[in-house]
Amino acid sequence: MEAQKYVWDGAIPLQIHLHESQVTTLPPPPPALILAPRIGYLPLLASLLKPYFSSTLPPGVDTIWFDYNGLPLKWYIPTGVLFDLLCAEPERPWNLTVHFRGYPGTVLIPCEGEDSVKWSYINSLKEAAYIMNGNCKNVMNMSQSDQLELWHSVMNGNLETYQRVSSKLKLATVEDEHTSLCSSKSQQGFGETDLAGQVKTGRVPVRLYVWSVSEDFDDLEDMPKVDSWEKISYINRPVEIHKEDKCFTLHDALKILVPEFFSNDLMNVKSAGVDFEDALRIPSEDVSSDKVVEDHVQNAYEHREACSISSSAEIKLIRIQGIEPKLEIPFSWVVNNLMNPDYFLHICVCVKVPQQNST
Repeated sequence: MEAQKYVWDGAIPLQIHLHESQVTTLPPPPPALILAPRIGYLPLLASLLKPYFSSTLPPGVDTIWFDYNGLPLKWYIPTGVLFDLLCAEPERPWNLTVHFRGYPGTVLIPCEGEDSVKWSYINSLKEAAYIMNGNCKNVMNMSQSDQLELWHSVMNGNLETYQRVSSKLKLATVEDEHTSLCSSKSQQGFGETDLAGQVKTGRVPVRLYVWSVSEDFDDLEDMPKVDSWEKISYINRPVEIHKEDKCFTLHDALKILVPEFFSNDLMNVKSAGVDFEDALRIPSEDVSSDKVVEDHVQNAYEHREACSISSSAEIKLIRIQGIEPKLEIPFSWVVNNLMNPDYFLHICVCVKVPQQNST
């Protein structure tokens, strides 16, 4: 509970500047200073930013979006994940630029304000439920009042309300392997229940963000900036926890997710999952069965992309919820304490890869 509370209370100080092209008054407005929840989403800051900058905006329809060093920020990725991914050396306050005009539709999928963010969250919850339970009926059968209360608990960072409402979903939990192994050598498999009747799962929904850099650097502050989303690879797939006589660690999970970084040989890698935009195009309110979610999860296995990475690739940084965990930490602890409210574990990895010869 203590670790979860730290996650839910976590916030990032933002210094938000209005883009110069949208400043119509002199002097220009000072930047807005906001503490943004790690588990939140940038478009949800609109209610604070629109009134602050409204007096200087040019005529037009407001459509809020953000950029960092010129890179448009994907609105459906949690704010804390964006920070961990794009600021290897944490920048405090984090300087972002807000726009209310000129939405970059070629880079970002449309966002219709809070409703888009809410349905993105619900879609992720359905996908996680299917991975863990084998179906997402409980999520799809939520009452409107429970759904609204769950969403507001995420928006407002209310962990107590979130736990009370999400417990009704009866999503499978990940067994605390360290405690289990210390008390007994008996194994408990996927789909089994404990004494309280809670279903245990060995399948963990993971979203891995891999940033590959070829430039040499020694310190995190010298790492090059991400200037294109094409430099970020997404691996959106489950991790199966293997029950053995030793703890299944974060290192073991990463070997499943990115085996190429733990191999001594040049190998073909087939671990790229479906891009999140595909999931967001599923209209949540129209889903009446598990079939759409099942097909999407299955795509995480079938829609693969091959690439070759040398064995000299080196993991430079792993960050989860702002923490740089040791690889020996039990993976079950990481999942149970550091997952996001959508029941996905979001992991950011920076990898140094060899420069490709031009010949």
